[in-house]
Amino acid sequence: MINLHLFIPSLFWHDTSLHEIYQELPTSNLESILAKSSMKTEVPQKYEEWFCKVFSITKQQNWPIAPITLNAETLNKISQVKGYWLRADPVHLRIEQNHILLADNHAFNISIKESKQLADSLNQHFVSRGLEFLLMNHDRWYVNLAKTPDMETCELSHITGKNINDFLPSGRDSQFWHNIFNETQMLLHEHPINLDRLARKELPINSVWFWGGGVMPESVQSTFHHIWSNDFLSRALALTSDTKHTKLPLNARAWQQHATPGNHMIVLDNLWKKAQYNDAYSWQKEFKQLEKNWLDPFFTALQKGEINKLTLTSLNKNAIRNFTLSRKNLWKFWRVTRPLSIYA
Repeated sequence: MINLHLFIPSLFWHDTSLHEIYQELPTSNLESILAKSSMKTEVPQKYEEWFCKVFSITKQQNWPIAPITLNAETLNKISQVKGYWLRADPVHLRIEQNHILLADNHAFNISIKESKQLADSLNQHFVSRGLEFLLMNHDRWYVNLAKTPDMETCELSHITGKNINDFLPSGRDSQFWHNIFNETQMLLHEHPINLDRLARKELPINSVWFWGGGVMPESVQSTFHHIWSNDFLSRALALTSDTKHTKLPLNARAWQQHATPGNHMIVLDNLWKKAQYNDAYSWQKEFKQLEKNWLDPFFTALQKGEINKLTLTSLNKNAIRNFTLSRKNLWKFWRVTRPLSIYA
């Protein structure tokens, strides 16, 4: 018996006034799934917050993303990632009028060589402050602190495409990190790596974003037997909770060839990546692929009894929508389909 949970952030476009975005989209099977499902609405949550709650992680001052992902980077056990860790991810900042807009790694490519040279420069500059930037991946950097700071930060995914002035660290120790943040920008502004990137018409990596600080949680628990995703956070949570993880297959039919009885989660986050940058055209293109490659086949599989229960969760800045559908509810013909804009 297979129970499937689809996590599809930004399945519904966040601007509820833009009804025309759904025009000419292939939505018939999705509308049938939603109409025949039981629906539960929750207050909006951030992407990382939702995952932490699903894995029964307790919030510290922040959701402790840094130690969890570091644990996966190093392939260590929980007890081996010690102390307080911050994510310090490379970003691009752009000034527009009185706003400073942030772009994350979805908007640019950075090589491991470039990352190493930038991190080396930061380490040379901040060595007197006791800060060391740990490069584990080209776009995932870390800082280890001797003691826990009194500071709240904002998740990088939440501020992508937004004015950072509204999301800078807060708390008693935040001014220190404001200063580090400003010094980082000055140091990277004229860095040779960025001058080369500008010459190639690529976005410069002119800052880092500090977020996700914490110590390793004592407990990370999963109700799933298998998680399928290309998202690194869900992979890290799977590893930490001793849950099997596999990269996302090409489509639903390919997934079915490997799925075994149990509770499965599939993370489909391409719509979310487009919505972060308010790219409606690309969001529509991704939606068409989602319907064709995933939603249509899963609806058919549910009709055939190949899937016992289908749960679909989406989130955006307006709400979290949870839809649960079992095969027996497919025959509730009196449940009339409604346009997707109703659920946004």
